Formats: sequence, structure tokens, C-alpha cells
Amino acid sequence: IPITSQPFLGAFECENAVFLGLVTGLAGCAPGLNGTADRWEALYSRSLARIPGEKRGEISRDSDYLLGIKRLRRLYCNVGIGFHIQVLPDGRITGVHNENRYSLLQISPVERGVVTLLGVRSGLFVAMNRRGKLYGSVSLHYNNECKFREKLLANNYNAYESVAYPRMYIGLSKNGKTKRGNRVSPAMTVTHFLPRI
Repeated sequence: IPITSQPFLGAFECENAVFLGLVTGLAGCAPGLNGTADRWEALYSRSLARIPGEKRGEISRDSDYLLGIKRLRRLYCNVGIGFHIQVLPDGRITGVHNENRYSLLQISPVERGVVTLLGVRSGLFVAMNRRGKLYGSVSLHYNNECKFREKLLANNYNAYESVAYPRMYIGLSKNGKTKRGNRVSPAMTVTHFLPRI
């Protein structure tokens, strides 16, 4: 081979290598060969799912309310050492640091954006009276005092406002005691709750 044709051959080999890389890359994306196509499809669908961002989350959240999906959660408030709301069999509602059988709640939508909080073990609803005091209500006495408007806050925590007594919120003190609903507001972290699975 003449010396003048060597650069051409080198470029040709380089182009072949690139072409070969493309072909093998495309072959690797063929379904069923090595899962690459599935990974790309999953990545693509995840990126599409994130396009609307907040609106998609609101749609999902609203559809949960509309479908009447019940959720088993523990409501965690990050005040003091951190407390979960618990509903005791005697009707008292307090905060407890460690999860226990009385801190598991069933959050059930009753209308759009409005939920009830039922202590699974005690069988009592979380309720708020006209003085803003929380108490456990038996299902026979279920009424508007057992309904709370669940509001998603900017920090991704929830606040629970009484339906019967607007502008009264569920709140826990730094010692784990319940606060009067008329003495707290959603601007205070004592009313911020994270539903935990």
C-alpha cells in the first residue's frame, strides 16, 4: 500500500469503528436482547411524568379524594423530639415519639379535600370541639367535628383544619400534648404533619 493511501485507510477504519459501534448500540436496544430498550423506555416515561410537575401531583391527589381511597398512615409532627398523633381507647389524643399500635390512623376521604382520621386500634375518630380541644369520638357519634380539611403546605407537610370550626387546626406542642385549635395556625410548625406509611 502506498504511503499516500494510509491516511485514507486510517480514516476508513475509524469510520467503520464508529459505524460498528452505532450498529452494536442499536442492536443492544432491540427488545429482548439485554433490557437496554426497557431502561430507555422507563427513563423516557419518567421524564414525561415529570413534565407537568406540580399539576400532576395535584391531579393524583384529587383523584385519591374522588375515588375514596383510604390510607393507613401515622401523622408525624416535627416539633420537640418529633411526635406521632395517637388515639387512646379512653378518648385522649396525645403525641407519642415512638410509633405504636395507637398511632396508626385510617385517613378516609368523605368529600373533596375533607378527611376523617380514625384510630385503627382504638376505633375512635379524631374530633375537635368548639373550644378547639381534640378528643376521640365513637363512630356512633360521628359528626362534622370528626371532619378535617386536609391542606398540602408548601413544605410538603399537611395541615388539618376543622370543618365544623374553620380556622381551627390540629396541633401538637413540643412536649407532645395537643394544642387548642383556636391557638394555632398553619404558619406554625406545630400544625404541620407528615403522613407516614
